[in-house]
Amino acid sequence: MPTQVASQHAAPRIAVVTGDETLVPAVQESLVSTFHTTLLSPSDSVLNLLHEVPLEAVIVDLGAADESNQQGVLLLEELRRVEPDLVLFALARSRSKTLRRNAEKAGVDEFFVAPLDFNVMQIVLQHALEKRRLDIENRSIREQALSGYSFCDLIGGSEPMRLVYDAITRVADGNATVLIRGESGTGKELVAQAIVASGGRRDQPFISVNCTALPETLIEAELFGHEKGSFTGAYESRAGHIEASHGGTLFLDEIGTLGLGLQSKLLRVLEQRTVQRIGSKTVKKIDFRLLTATNEDLEAAVRTGRFREDLYYRINVVPISLPPLREREGDIPLLVDHFLRFYCRANSLPLKRVEPDVLQILEDYPWPGNVRELENIVQRLVLMVPSAVITAKHLPQQILYDSTTKQETLLIPEEGISFDEAIARIEAAYLQAALRRTGGKKVAAAALLQINPQKMKYLCRKYGVGVD
Repeated sequence: MPTQVASQHAAPRIAVVTGDETLVPAVQESLVSTFHTTLLSPSDSVLNLLHEVPLEAVIVDLGAADESNQQGVLLLEELRRVEPDLVLFALARSRSKTLRRNAEKAGVDEFFVAPLDFNVMQIVLQHALEKRRLDIENRSIREQALSGYSFCDLIGGSEPMRLVYDAITRVADGNATVLIRGESGTGKELVAQAIVASGGRRDQPFISVNCTALPETLIEAELFGHEKGSFTGAYESRAGHIEASHGGTLFLDEIGTLGLGLQSKLLRVLEQRTVQRIGSKTVKKIDFRLLTATNEDLEAAVRTGRFREDLYYRINVVPISLPPLREREGDIPLLVDHFLRFYCRANSLPLKRVEPDVLQILEDYPWPGNVRELENIVQRLVLMVPSAVITAKHLPQQILYDSTTKQETLLIPEEGISFDEAIARIEAAYLQAALRRTGGKKVAAAALLQINPQKMKYLCRKYGVGVD
């Protein structure tokens, strides 16, 4: 049975799992005065205790039975899986590198080898618990901040995105047809999902169809359904996507790619609110809300006759324009943080972070593939970078090349530059800065610029700097 050896309500709650009774006096002497400590034997279930009380740390004595001590390592793995924020310490009798490696792989924060000074462990544990508290607080602050910069699954706090959130909120509860416009990769389907999730049809079917993903020979049957034997391969009757969306929402992505024949049939569905399967003489009443999306210039398609004008006016009741990533100032750090957390968690990896200059490079990149391109790159970095810190050298060459090209453009504009004049301006600026830093003392300024005093005097005369 667990032994409660302290009951200080304000103290952090910890548990010590050991089968070595000789450790108990040291635990009582060093840990009990600081922590609310529960002693458990290996036969006691620390996992059950974890479900009952809010433990902040667990110290697992791995024992001296063998070098691998698989039972103790498995306990560490299970504790880390159940409570990721738990501070985990391991105590071993063996100096085996294999045992240490297995314990670290299981997620242990500190690994101690006996004989151990428990007073040292007390100090290390206090620091680890304080770090845990700060990490939880920072995560909570970050999540609260992010909640103000997100809407459903859309991430971003820039002004263009706030306008999108406002538009979603305004149209969500109605039944008006919405046309979502934006470049490829901007997240048009996420906008459609946000409209549904925020509206009265949230619990009804949501049918999403990518009009470019289906061959022209199949898309009519997919949209309108068919009766058995209506064409070769129609071995059974089947409802189409329009019929399946009855009571809910139909989302047609890239609607601009539909052929003119299908456009006519879709227009008839919208006008009459009925659908007829291929090979059927029965017409069914249908109640659904239509959301559409496109990255095409539909107005140009109407002018050239590729898109029906009457259908265009039917679907363009409420347009929502989704901005490209390059126009969303300040959103890239939020998106990078979101994708880092998502893919590290999805792949059971410790959370990685990016250096500040990486974010600067990413913010300077034009992102032709928009959010989808950024997500793919972050996912690749999570999987392929072995270290916990992602640096500029880990970024794809194309992004680094684009960043270098931009710097060169700033240094050397299209019309060229006078090299001598540019160098003269730089030299004069350094001289003035050094003199300001040293209060006008030329000898000190020369030392700051790592040049001899004679050269300093010559340059000051040359550029008329610091001359009385």
